[in-house]
Amino acid sequence: MHQIFSIFLIGIALSMDTFSLSLGVGMFNTSNKKAIKLAIIVGLMHFIMPFLGTILGSKITELLELNCDILLGIILIFIAIQMIIDLIKKEEPSFNLNILGMFLFAFGVSLDSFSVGLGLKALTNNIYLAMIIFSICSFSFTFMGVVIGRYANKILGVYASIIGILILLILGIAHLF
Repeated sequence: MHQIFSIFLIGIALSMDTFSLSLGVGMFNTSNKKAIKLAIIVGLMHFIMPFLGTILGSKITELLELNCDILLGIILIFIAIQMIIDLIKKEEPSFNLNILGMFLFAFGVSLDSFSVGLGLKALTNNIYLAMIIFSICSFSFTFMGVVIGRYANKILGVYASIIGILILLILGIAHLF
């Protein structure tokens, strides 16, 4: 029971960045259909990435000299810049991610779960249960973030767009440094 509780807490921790970014996405009038698609893709990535981390281990990290934080920072800043351009063009604020954009978003927010996968066997022998818990947490936090962000947009109007952009920029810059 202690193991499951620990895994659940790790799942929540892994989902926090997803939640905060999803708030920003929701502030751009993201539809329920897109929110569910994004949540499913993020959930799947939070299953796949720890699995890859467990299987491939530190070999990939050493080989590619992968810095997950910098990659996530670049993705977030790129998304924020696209939103700034839409705001300047005075287009209806929206977050029109195509399926590739959703996968990039999901990949960016699930990179930390890859590194958790590196040490997952030290925590539990049932890595599949852990990955399912990670997936459920990230799915839930992504969907809740988008929905809460959408309601904030209705209350705050154009200021919500600016807040969404600021959230993405701040988190992107924070991951770069």
